Amino acid sequence: MIITAKVILVLLMLFMVFNLMRALLAMLRDDPTQPSMTRFLGRRVGASILAIVIIVVLMATGVLDPNPRPY
Repeated sequence: MIITAKVILVLLMLFMVFNLMRALLAMLRDDPTQPSMTRFLGRRVGASILAIVIIVVLMATGVLDPNPRPY
């Protein structure tokens, strides 16, 4: 189960980078007929929130152990 959770988190990170690049292209293009940059940045923020929720749930259920040493 932990391997699938890690795969899901890695895919979410790749999705965030992909949407960040699409936002960059939308900003450089500046075409009013295409989707705006805020759409892609909003998707990135949503994926970040989803990743944090998944990490918190995994830590609360004991599937994912945090690092016991702070350094």
